[in-house]
Amino acid sequence: MIALQIFYLLADFDVLDKEDANKEKWMAYQSEIDQQKTESKSEKIINYLFNPNFISDYKGYKLGMTVEEIDRLMKFRKENKYINSADEFQKVTGISDSLLNKMAPLFKFPSWVQQKADYKSKQIDFFKKDFPKKEKIAVLDINQASQEDLMKLYGIGEGLSGRILRQKEVLGCFVSMEQMKDIWGLSPEVIVELNSHFKAVVPPSLKKINVNDASLKELSQFFYFKYALAKQIVTYRSMNGNFNNIEDLAKIKDFPVEKAKIISLYLEF
Repeated sequence: MIALQIFYLLADFDVLDKEDANKEKWMAYQSEIDQQKTESKSEKIINYLFNPNFISDYKGYKLGMTVEEIDRLMKFRKENKYINSADEFQKVTGISDSLLNKMAPLFKFPSWVQQKADYKSKQIDFFKKDFPKKEKIAVLDINQASQEDLMKLYGIGEGLSGRILRQKEVLGCFVSMEQMKDIWGLSPEVIVELNSHFKAVVPPSLKKINVNDASLKELSQFFYFKYALAKQIVTYRSMNGNFNNIEDLAKIKDFPVEKAKIISLYLEF
């Protein structure tokens, strides 16, 4: 008992009090650290922009996509296809509208995708513009055309128009616009213009040449027959009988076979 009393008297109990004070101080610091850790964890996670064509399984899962939705995207990409818009992303994956609204602000497509979209928009705007409609060209009968009608065409003046009308008089009428090529001085460009504005209508009044009854003089006066050819026709006819069609006539030497179709429209058998 005497020893316990002596220990009680000599022991320094202030050390224990100091240790308790330090412990409380450190516990306060630890509480503050724990609170800071909790706040940092609760802070909003920063999401960076990304190209949805290269989204990973983990990224898609973290953003709220299901496994099936991610698989649809992977299958689409395996076909070497690319998504070029948020709407197309939803169409391919099948995600909901709410998830699309959450993910779309994070999408970042290549600059050329936007340029392509702008180009298409400009194209649409261009074609939507109201351009003046071309006047419908009135196609006239070349056999009814006057010199004034012909001179309205670019490249045809008084000289060429007169030459066309004289050729019509020689032939009786034009039976084909191909005959414009027989008129000297008409350039290919002018012939194109003529074909755009005129057509050849064979008039019922056209007097055809009966190749089996016509005389040598009548045949030789025909524009497409020269005297030598007309003479051969008469000789052939007298020796072999009548011609039945243009094919029979084309058998004669020096006959202009390349114009057989046009010539046949002026003849009768």
